[in-house]
Amino acid sequence: MVETLDAAARAALANELPSWTLDGEHLKRSFRFRDFSEAFAFMTRVALLAEKQDHHPEWSNVWNRVEIALTTHDAGGLSARDVALAKAIDSIG
Repeated sequence: MVETLDAAARAALANELPSWTLDGEHLKRSFRFRDFSEAFAFMTRVALLAEKQDHHPEWSNVWNRVEIALTTHDAGGLSARDVALAKAIDSIG
């Protein structure tokens, strides 16, 4: 079973992932693009990362906006898997 992040790891998230916000048991980030095509292309790149990591985001897309929320349902909260996926997303965002 995947373990949730302890208090120290959660506290470090602000420095580790400055573009993401901690909202309860979710890491969240909003992305804006020039248009729908760019937003959808970004989502495709994220989907490939998520498949590779076997860890899938909660997300939505409206025209040029993509909203992403990460949590580990199996663990009942945030885990190292969410941090790894957020870092991977940051590398392409």
